[in-house]
Amino acid sequence: MITVEGLRKSYGDFPAVVGSDFAVDRGEIFGIVGPNGAGKTTTLKMLAGLVEPSGGEATVAGYDAGDPEMRRSLGFLPEESPLYEDMTPRSYLRFFADLYDVPREEARARTEETLDRLELEHRERRLGDMSKGMKRKVAIARSLVNDPDLLIYDEPASGLDPLTTNYVLEFTRELADSGKTVVFSAHNLYHVESVCDRVVIMNRGQIVARGTVDRIRAEHGSTSYHVFTTVPVAGSDPTEDDRYRTVVDDMAAVEGLREEAQAAGGSVVDIRTEEPSLEDLFLDIAGQPLESDPRAEAAR
Repeated sequence: MITVEGLRKSYGDFPAVVGSDFAVDRGEIFGIVGPNGAGKTTTLKMLAGLVEPSGGEATVAGYDAGDPEMRRSLGFLPEESPLYEDMTPRSYLRFFADLYDVPREEARARTEETLDRLELEHRERRLGDMSKGMKRKVAIARSLVNDPDLLIYDEPASGLDPLTTNYVLEFTRELADSGKTVVFSAHNLYHVESVCDRVVIMNRGQIVARGTVDRIRAEHGSTSYHVFTTVPVAGSDPTEDDRYRTVVDDMAAVEGLREEAQAAGGSVVDIRTEEPSLEDLFLDIAGQPLESDPRAEAAR
């Protein structure tokens, strides 16, 4: 669905994106994450054909990302999405359906179906009088008015309350389950981890990690085992419930603690496996110094 090779974008002497390479398969949710200024939004806008690359190639839905025909297969939701506040949700969505030449009856049916799926009430209320969550649902519905195969969502749950956020995330998964491809960016990495099939982590304009969260965890993180015993063993700390906790890095060490506890007349009563979250991995990866600063080199 998407193929990116050596994608670059510079604003004057500042390289915002430096040589990105990745591919997105049909029907998956693909996450792009990184600190502020990492190049995420610029990458999404290049994929959406809104920003012209300085170099490299991006093929989207079989078209060059800059081809206007590509946009008929695309639904784009920017982080900030101002609406025409004097319109109602129905009139607003019908207006955009007309821009895409969607037949009137088809547009009406699609609009009502989408608003039903988003559980949006007050469809004749002025948009300027609606809450941020309701406006965001209308913006999501707008991204679907042309029934696109590909959706690019930049911070779809930005500024929403937890209930609306969870609904938006569930809806995003439903879209992928229905066969649509979603490229997704969010600052809340729990959201990314909960819905994305694969992710790339960007830092200073380049991709520094990629793959499923499990793969990134295997390559950049470590699993720890919290072993609870009834007697003190080497390296253990007492807990509030009269047990002793020891943290080790592998199962061989766990077995060693079991033997030590038994030799002391005790036993292992609990073992808890802890793996780093995507947020833990992100903080570790983004905080590591790069071998060279790609932006500094590109600016030379």
